[in-house]
Amino acid sequence: MGIKLSILDQSPVFEGETPEEAFLHTVELAQAAERLGYERFWVSEHHDGDKVAGSSPEVLIAYLLAKTSRIRIGSGGVMLQHYSPYKVAENFNVLASLAPGRVDLGIGRAPGGLPRSTRALQQGNPVAGDSLTDKLKELSGYVYNRLSEEHPLFGLRATPLPGQPARIHLLGASVQSAELAAELGMPYVFALFINSDPVVAEDAFAAYHRSFNYAGGSKPQPIIALPVIVADTDAEAESLASEQKLYRVTLESGGKVTVGSLEQAEEFGRQAGEPFTIEERLAEVTKGSKATVRQKLLEVGERYGVAEYIIITALQDFSKRVRSYELLKEAFTEAAAVHSEGTIKEV
Repeated sequence: MGIKLSILDQSPVFEGETPEEAFLHTVELAQAAERLGYERFWVSEHHDGDKVAGSSPEVLIAYLLAKTSRIRIGSGGVMLQHYSPYKVAENFNVLASLAPGRVDLGIGRAPGGLPRSTRALQQGNPVAGDSLTDKLKELSGYVYNRLSEEHPLFGLRATPLPGQPARIHLLGASVQSAELAAELGMPYVFALFINSDPVVAEDAFAAYHRSFNYAGGSKPQPIIALPVIVADTDAEAESLASEQKLYRVTLESGGKVTVGSLEQAEEFGRQAGEPFTIEERLAEVTKGSKATVRQKLLEVGERYGVAEYIIITALQDFSKRVRSYELLKEAFTEAAAVHSEGTIKEV
C-alpha cells in the first residue's frame, strides 16, 4: 500500500504579516503542493481571530481550484454545526461541477472559533441545534443525491448535480467521531495536532475499523493529520519546532479546547463566561531530517494503521515552510525509487 502525503494549510497570519500576505502564501503553497505531487490540499475554517485568515473555506477553495489544475482541493473542515446541510451541499456541488474529480468536503466537529463567533454564526439558524449525526446524514443525501425516503424533504435536490461529487470526510479527535465516520461509511481523519494522546488515537482507529458500515460499498479510509517539520538536519528541525506552542483551555463545566496562542486561550475563557484554567505546552511535532521524519512517519503509520498523512507545517519563515514540504516529499519519493530499483535488480 503506497504512502499518500497531503497538506492542511490554515493560512496563518504571523507577526508583521497581513491577511493578504497569508492568503498569497496559501496560494503559493497549493501550487507547490501540486508541483511536488501531494495528494490533496485542504484549508481550514476559523472565526474571529487574528492568527489565521481562513474563515470561509468554500470561497478559498474556489480560488485555489482556479490557481491549480490537478491536485485535489478541499476543506479541513467546514464546521457543519453552524450551517444548513442543504446550503453546504449546494456550495460543494458547484465547486465539484467547476472542477470535476478534484473537490473534497471535510467536515469538522469543533466550533472553529470562540463562543461569541458561534453565537453569531448560529443566530436565527433553526437547524444549528440538530445533532451532527443527523446533519451529516442529510448532507450526504444531498451531495450524493440519495436523500432518505423518510426525510421530510425527500425529493429535494442540491443542484447542480455534478458527475463527480465532492468526497465527504469526517474530521475528529475522539473515539466518538471515529464511530460516527464508521457508521456513515465515510473516510475518517484523526487530528493528532488537536489530540496528541496516542491511546485515544489508537482507540479511535480501532473503533473506526471495528464499526465500519460497508453497506454502501465503501471501504475504511483512515487518515491521520499531524504537525511535521523537516529541515536539512535534525538540529535545525528541533530549533524550528521549539517555536510551536499550544494552549489547552479547560472550563469548569468540563469543556476543553486547544488553541494556538495565550491571548486566544484567555479570550475563549472570558467569552465562555465560567471559571477556566489554561495549560501551556510544546506542540507534539514530528521533526527532523528527511531520513528521521520518514522513519517516524512510517512508525506512526504502522501504529495507527494509516497510509495517508495530512501534514501541517506552520513555520513563520515561508521559505522554510515550503522547504519542509519539499524535503518531506523527497524523503518518500527517493525511498520509493530506491525500493523500485532494488526490486528490478532482484527480478
